[in-house]
Amino acid sequence: MANALLDRLGATAYAFRGYNVTNLGRSTELLAHPAYGPVVEGYLRAASEICADTMHRKVDLVDRVRRNEETTVETYHEAMALIVAVELAQLRLLEEFFDIHLKQARMIYGYSLGELTAICAAGVFEMADALRIPLSVADDCVALADGVTMGVLFSRGPLLDFDEVRRLCVKISATGNGTIGISSYLAPNTVLLLGQRGTIDVFAEQMHKVFPARVYLRKNNHAWPPVHTPLMWQRNIPNRVAVMLQTLKGGFTRPNPPVFSLVTGKMSYNDYNARELLVQWIDQPQRLWDAVYETLATGIETVIHVGPDPNLIPATFNRLSDNVQAQLTGNSLNKLGLRAMARVARRPWLTALLPSRTALLRAPTVRHIILEDWLLEQPLRRHTDRTQLQGEAAGNS
Repeated sequence: MANALLDRLGATAYAFRGYNVTNLGRSTELLAHPAYGPVVEGYLRAASEICADTMHRKVDLVDRVRRNEETTVETYHEAMALIVAVELAQLRLLEEFFDIHLKQARMIYGYSLGELTAICAAGVFEMADALRIPLSVADDCVALADGVTMGVLFSRGPLLDFDEVRRLCVKISATGNGTIGISSYLAPNTVLLLGQRGTIDVFAEQMHKVFPARVYLRKNNHAWPPVHTPLMWQRNIPNRVAVMLQTLKGGFTRPNPPVFSLVTGKMSYNDYNARELLVQWIDQPQRLWDAVYETLATGIETVIHVGPDPNLIPATFNRLSDNVQAQLTGNSLNKLGLRAMARVARRPWLTALLPSRTALLRAPTVRHIILEDWLLEQPLRRHTDRTQLQGEAAGNS
């Protein structure tokens, strides 16, 4: 992590994390912090009330965080409420203690649940209203997670043919022995698959008839609610969510700052279509790579990662940065031309992209700040001049 505060707010993006098998991060430390604690506790209590009212069961996120007790797939509802509350609390801490406001950013986006937080932070919905939507179907998502396996499909050779991936998923699903689908496009050479029963194993058996050599499938043994896949159709979740969204309060404000949607891979939100996009959010794969490229192409210099222990988005940027640096074989970015890069063939998928997508060369130069870490590193002061803070942070980087 770059231990530096942004010195050009207009060249900043905020990235919000989504659900994972671990969701606490350093929230216990933030809650126990003598200055930050009351703000964090307020958001956790508000989210607890929303969660308890929607789920009709007792929820105490403050107690969970104080005890540093991780969530499980069985407490998926608490995990969602916890993540959204902590993300919004972290933004409030930036405003209240450092006079840094989200509206000064050039763009924001979120992976999975993070997109819901992003549109709340950007003023489209209130947390109390938006959070009820995923919570209302949380139990069904947990039930659908039974027997679901995640597979990470990646190529160390050419670009991954996404059409062939989708085609094979449809063919396997059509046998009636379980549904499999793409959950996320992580990179031009990597996708996440979620499949019921043994469909991931079937995909592994059949993929070498379809893909060239150097394509691999790695299984993840954790349980995953199959959001962003066609598995959500099995309990009519998209339609049920669409009906709930029709009468949801809010949703008639254009997000500020602009929200890059991982549903569409574009800046798609306007002043009325948030409901439509959230319905698609339920069963459409996440287009993380599009957000990564947009970050680089629009000249973003600093990405602030919001939420407890952000992992997927920073890891994706880190892998890209490492690949670009390795592809350049240690030569200066300013001195190495495209013709020279084309001769480097260690990563064919990256070599294929670089001539037309030169913005990828910026990956090693973008700074990444894990917000919870940065907050906990700062001295205990309630009001500090922002210019002074920036100078101190830059000096520590």
